[in-house]
Amino acid sequence: GNMVEWCLPQDIDLEGVEFKSMASGSHKIQSDFIYFRKGLCFGLACFANMPVESELERGARMKSVGILSPSYTLLYRYMHFLENQVRHQLEMPGHYSHLEAFYDDKKGVLPDSKGTSSSQQPVHWLPSIHRYMYPEMKITHPAGCMSQFIKFFGEQILVLWKFALLRKRILIFSPPPVGVVCYRVYCCCCLANVSLPGLGGTVPESKPFFYVNVADIEMLETEVSYVACTTEKIFEQKRDLYDVYVDNQNVKTHHEHLQPLLKINNADKEKYRRLNDQRQMLMYSQEVGEDCSSCEEDLFILFFMEQNNRIFQTLMEVSASQDKTLTADHARGMGLDPQGDRSFLMDLLEVYGIDVMLVIDNPCCT
Repeated sequence: GNMVEWCLPQDIDLEGVEFKSMASGSHKIQSDFIYFRKGLCFGLACFANMPVESELERGARMKSVGILSPSYTLLYRYMHFLENQVRHQLEMPGHYSHLEAFYDDKKGVLPDSKGTSSSQQPVHWLPSIHRYMYPEMKITHPAGCMSQFIKFFGEQILVLWKFALLRKRILIFSPPPVGVVCYRVYCCCCLANVSLPGLGGTVPESKPFFYVNVADIEMLETEVSYVACTTEKIFEQKRDLYDVYVDNQNVKTHHEHLQPLLKINNADKEKYRRLNDQRQMLMYSQEVGEDCSSCEEDLFILFFMEQNNRIFQTLMEVSASQDKTLTADHARGMGLDPQGDRSFLMDLLEVYGIDVMLVIDNPCCT
């Protein structure tokens, strides 16, 4: 099994981190990186696998070198250092002087485990995804993780967007390497970005858990909302742990009342068309040299933030009105399909505790 070979500080609780920092199935690949969560901290580890002529090590030496931080927004800065160090540890095992120097230079005070949990923060911290996390995160993925994400899922991104906005438990399965899948977790959280104040502090936080494995099952049982990824197929059978299961590009749910959300409707197709139109315009403006400051990543983030803001702005205005009636025209104004998005809207009102009356009739059958 995996074991922690060395760490600083020596008195820190690292139980289970040896399985978080080395994804299950990694022995089949040469290198990878992995984001994970450990208590209130986030981790980034770089993994490498080197063939060796040693019977004791069964012909392969595998190591991960990682760091823990209270925030994941700056972890990308140390990716290059970790990649170099894991290679160094494979070639010269037991030489930790570079890691000791790094720790002495960067160490800070970790939050007390008895301190305030981030899950108690109100929902209005969400815009920080755009202001703080996102600009740093995009540097870690040369081609831009958000544009890769949308190219990978296509129109299915609108299905993920609804589940993310409803704060469902989303689990993404993929065989290793898991690094790019950790970015899909991050991108899913970005889809639910809202920058309107006063949306109510009772809404569950959208938590990026990044990589999880069977050792995390007990922790996941207590979560009401999260986005995570795994390389372990066994999770698919544990339906009580998730609401939405994503296998490659296949998004599915075992909850009957969520089934209608899997269907792409006309409003979804229109949103996807608009997104691609904006992308084409951006690429054209970059080609003719008019606009070099904007990038695809910003476009995607802002597209969904504006969409979400428009929905919640309308819902809050209707709830503040005298008759509190939400009509088909309101739905269309929010960029939703009055019929196809009816169940999505009803779930949204319930999750966010918004008091309006939905009068969008179902189509009659003759």
